[in-house]
Amino acid sequence: MDDLKAKYLGQIAEAGDESTLEAIRVAAVGKKGEVALKMRELGKMTPEERQVAGPALNALKDEINSALSAKKAALADAALDERLRTEWLDVTLPTRARRQGSIHPVSQATEELTAIFAELGFSVAEGPRIETDWHNFDALNIPGHHPARAEMDTFYMHRAEGDNRPPHVLRTHTSPVQIRSMELQGAPIRVICPGGVYRADYDQTHTPMFHQVEGLAIDKDISMANLKWVLEEFVKAFFEVDDVELRFRASHFPFTEPSAEVDIRCSWDNGQLKIGEGDDWMEILGSGMVHPKVIAAGGIDPEVYQGFAFGIGIDRLAMLKYGIPDLRAFFDSDLRWLRHYGFAALDMPNLHGGLSR
Repeated sequence: MDDLKAKYLGQIAEAGDESTLEAIRVAAVGKKGEVALKMRELGKMTPEERQVAGPALNALKDEINSALSAKKAALADAALDERLRTEWLDVTLPTRARRQGSIHPVSQATEELTAIFAELGFSVAEGPRIETDWHNFDALNIPGHHPARAEMDTFYMHRAEGDNRPPHVLRTHTSPVQIRSMELQGAPIRVICPGGVYRADYDQTHTPMFHQVEGLAIDKDISMANLKWVLEEFVKAFFEVDDVELRFRASHFPFTEPSAEVDIRCSWDNGQLKIGEGDDWMEILGSGMVHPKVIAAGGIDPEVYQGFAFGIGIDRLAMLKYGIPDLRAFFDSDLRWLRHYGFAALDMPNLHGGLSR
């Protein structure tokens, strides 16, 4: 054993790299190493011989392992010293130009419309993106046979077999936030509900996830005239034009009665959209007077209160205002696209200083 100890401790001391050290470890204390072979001989010894040889072999193994660990640490320190000696950085060199992040157009458009509606007396309400089937459909007077409730249009959450809880969905609009706001705040109320929504659709003008803002105003004497004025003021401020002309077309939504699609007068001059002038019309949103059943679902008496609601696609607003041709690019995470269309990180929109600079 003294010979083995001297042999391997000497080899360990002379090892110049980790690969050599590993070879020594395998030869000495590996499964087929010399120390392991010596331990196998213990079975052939008498009990008295084992009492002497066993502890001695274990002590030898521990000493060799300790020497291996110490040498490995020494080699690592030496390698680090060599790197520090050869790899150095001249801290007097000039730094790279500082890069500043960009605000996504959807975030910018959301901040812009929030600033506009804040001036009109609307607060911001938020709600969960995973909604109950009741909040997303039933409370909004959407019947069970409505196409929007089909699995080809709506993302339903998986339910285990035997789970009797109400189904949940990825919300298809931010209208459920209106229900939750009415339940929480009561009437009168004026809120906008911006946020992400989900529908099973994907092409140049549709994505499975997009952003909406919905507005709600409930009081005792609200009418369609109030709705028209609010939308006109919003469109003028958002597109930063002095005058606009809106056209209300009769439509049908389960949650409003009467309902109206809203078009804006515009023109296309060499592919460039101009808002508020021209002979063309472009649909921009849906709106109407809140259905009495929806008001009642929010815990408010529809015999006393009435109000209006509207819904606008934030992504589409950003496309129209900033000339972005493809909705899918909003979700591609392409930094070149963001550097082109993005906004300065400190560009905070307000009606007094300007929305987008």
